[in-house]
Amino acid sequence: MMQNSWLSHWPLLTAFLMLVIMQVMELGFNLHLSLAISLPVYMSAYLLAGYNVLFLAYRKAIRFDFFNEFFLMSIATLGAFAIGSYSEGVAVMVFYSIGEWFQDAAVAKAKRSIKALLDIRPDSVTVIRDGKTTNIAPADVNLEEVIEVKPGEKVALDGILYSNEATFNTAALTGESKPDTKSKGDAVYAGMINLHQLAEVQVKLLFKDSKLSKILEMVQDATTRKSQTQLFLSRFAKIYTPIVFLLAVLVIVIPYFFVADYSFKEWLYRGLVFLVISCPCALVVSIPLGYFGGIGLASKNGILFKGSNFLDVMTKVDTIVMDKTGTLTKGVFKVQDVLVEGYSEEELIKFVAALESKSTHPIAVAILSYAEENGIDFELDVKDFEEVAGHGLKASILGKAVLAGNANLLKKFNISYDEQTESIEDTVVMVAINGSYAGCLSIADEVKEDAREAIKTMHALGLKTVMLSGDKQSVVSKVATLLGIDQAFGGLLPEHKVEKVEDLKQQGRIIAFVGDGVNDAPVVALADAGIAMGGLGSDATIETADIVIQNDQPGKIITAIKIGKITKSIVWQNIAFAMTVKIVVLVLGAGGIATLWEAVIADVGVALLAILNAVRIQHKKV
Repeated sequence: MMQNSWLSHWPLLTAFLMLVIMQVMELGFNLHLSLAISLPVYMSAYLLAGYNVLFLAYRKAIRFDFFNEFFLMSIATLGAFAIGSYSEGVAVMVFYSIGEWFQDAAVAKAKRSIKALLDIRPDSVTVIRDGKTTNIAPADVNLEEVIEVKPGEKVALDGILYSNEATFNTAALTGESKPDTKSKGDAVYAGMINLHQLAEVQVKLLFKDSKLSKILEMVQDATTRKSQTQLFLSRFAKIYTPIVFLLAVLVIVIPYFFVADYSFKEWLYRGLVFLVISCPCALVVSIPLGYFGGIGLASKNGILFKGSNFLDVMTKVDTIVMDKTGTLTKGVFKVQDVLVEGYSEEELIKFVAALESKSTHPIAVAILSYAEENGIDFELDVKDFEEVAGHGLKASILGKAVLAGNANLLKKFNISYDEQTESIEDTVVMVAINGSYAGCLSIADEVKEDAREAIKTMHALGLKTVMLSGDKQSVVSKVATLLGIDQAFGGLLPEHKVEKVEDLKQQGRIIAFVGDGVNDAPVVALADAGIAMGGLGSDATIETADIVIQNDQPGKIITAIKIGKITKSIVWQNIAFAMTVKIVVLVLGAGGIATLWEAVIADVGVALLAILNAVRIQHKKV
């Protein structure tokens, strides 16, 4: 791959300048330079512009690979020099090399976009050494060393919890909406987010072995999986190139037997024109670049395609199958409903929030957030606070005995309650005041802000939507109704999800499955396009998925489909444009109407336009 600075291309720039100067002198000022002056200048420009092409042609020729763009370019340009068409020979090589320059610059830009998307690892980690904390690069942390993870900070390395206890957001790893409280010695993985107090983690895997590093490695293979269009063009080029080479020879030889005033130089020139225009540069260069541009555009929008073939697949998808937790919901708790008995809602929330303010549990955080959002003052005097393990909390507030927890807490204190509350599918916090049931709060996962609009857009595009979840059917149906999903199935184990997708595939459906947890990996592998929701999802799901959405937004599914369609459209524009121009100029060249300059424009010029058209993909808004 060429470097893309101006200085690194001084040979090509020099050759281009020399060509321009010679053309201005010979054509602009009508100066007829002697061969002793013009030939060395043109030859120098030719070698400066084409040394790389000539070298590659030689390398392939010694392996008996003659039917490739480098060999065709070398034969055509050397032939032009042999018949005295020096400027045309130099022009072909100069403009071809400029096309390669544009290609390299475009690919480098796409790679930078992808790297910027994925290189989201922390720049530094706080490591404890000799009793002191030091900020160092994650790659410099050794095994068994202890690192600090501040509240809200992402764990950068895999290890075990060294602190006594810490709570992490693990939604992207497990698919479970409930935050996970870890105890000392429990496993902690890269990608978890520390929710509350300062945590210490003992490192068990080096930085290069973390899940984030594995994702970066995947980028290196992103262009190895070729689309069906690319594979077809590769096969086409292997047949097309030797045919046009033979036709170029026939253009030179056949007229000898039929043309009375046959001139070898004239027909050799026509054969060279035919050879230059037949070179599949525009297709060979612009088609892969188009797909790479699509991958780059996706990366700008927070989406990683692991291969250009999946850009094509997304244009064919007609059914979107989704997991619920972490895919359509946020994976965090939020108060959904408040039921009261004998108290107003404000009074109940005031007592419960005051009690929960003494706890750091995620459920407590959800209740406090609800009180703050509704402007309820819960700054009350809390006495005799006690946490009843596995049950809930109790304390004395304003002289009243307040209990808040699960049904077992109320049973423990022989307090009767409305048993219908046990049928509520969400997490339920029951409240008792002075020995009497006072109401309950249902707390559940929150639907993502763009989920409803994403489903609506999918339907507008004619896509069928299906939700598969391990949650109870009533909860799944509730979310499906809220979002307008066509079909929803709950209570499913991983193998049941596989069965549902297999049923859809037997109906002839082209399926994209979106999930994030380990339990989604089997069905992600089965789908036509497996999408991992969450750039830090489980290792198994990310490695199995064909597409990774980094920011968890369901709307990015639509974006992925649109990018696939944009890419396919521009790729086929290039194919149609290149083939049309080539066919026209091939006929004109064989008839002696088109010169090598027209061949240069038709081949290299079309290639440049096709490249610029492909580059447009990276600047599209979706």
